[in-house]
Amino acid sequence: MEENNLKVKDNVFTRAFIAIEMPDSVIKEVARINDVLGNWKFTGKFTELENLHLTLKFLGEIDNERLEKVKEKLRDVKFESFEAKLSEIGTFSLHENPRIIWIKIGGKGIFELQEKIDNTLEKEGFLREKRFMSHMTIARVKYVKDKKGFFDYVKKIRIKEIKFRINNFYLKKSELNESGPIYTTLETYNMV
Repeated sequence: MEENNLKVKDNVFTRAFIAIEMPDSVIKEVARINDVLGNWKFTGKFTELENLHLTLKFLGEIDNERLEKVKEKLRDVKFESFEAKLSEIGTFSLHENPRIIWIKIGGKGIFELQEKIDNTLEKEGFLREKRFMSHMTIARVKYVKDKKGFFDYVKKIRIKEIKFRINNFYLKKSELNESGPIYTTLETYNMV
């Protein structure tokens, strides 16, 4: 376990989440998919490749005391490394308008790790995830003219079922600014 020694000042809230980072092989595949998606005209923004991740749990805005407690509890989460793979592409929609383009990440270990984290942090007052879906967001859509055509186009995109090993999970801080979010690793948790 490594710590970046980033201390949060008293009475300051940190927007925090727990995540798995993506290896270079996945980032390369997402870059290819982004090129394919770029052939369809839509208004929106691709996730910066260096920001690609799978969120295991969003913690929200938490104060310094609670953040330190989360770090302490996550250090006690013991888990074996495991294999995961990219499996499919899809969208989340609001009122039939596509909003998020995602890639599903398969692997039994992801769900088991997420549940273990949920169980650990529930004791600290964090709500359990209602419906965890193992995915990474690759783009946010603001507007697309031909919605049905866009949905059909996304469904036809084939992704490589890249397998990769997950050896760590991370406690991260998210700072929102005009150009997009900036993610900083607060602590790294190594698996056995």
